[in-house]
Amino acid sequence: MTKKLTHEEFVRLAIVKLRNGNFKGIHSVFSGFNEAFRKYYEGDDPVQVTNGFGEEGRLVIRPVKSGVMLYLPEDAPQGDRGEQALRKMGLLE
Repeated sequence: MTKKLTHEEFVRLAIVKLRNGNFKGIHSVFSGFNEAFRKYYEGDDPVQVTNGFGEEGRLVIRPVKSGVMLYLPEDAPQGDRGEQALRKMGLLE
C-alpha cells in the first residue's frame, strides 16, 4: 500500500493543483477540496484540519460565500481588505 500524504502535504498539493488561472487560492467547496479530503482520509474533517493550520499560520483562510478560500501563506492577499476598500473609495488616506 502506498503511504498517505500528511494532512499538510495534502492541503499544499491541493492548493497548487486545484487553483484556476491566475488565482492563488482555492475555494474549499467549489474546487472539490472538502470532498476529496474526506475521501482520501476516510471521513476526517477538512474544516477542523484547515482551521488548525490557519491558527498555526501554516495556511491563510478567507471567508467567502458558501465556504472559504484557502491560500498558502506565501500566496495570500496581503493587508486589510476593509482598509484597501476604503482607500479605493477615497474615504481613507
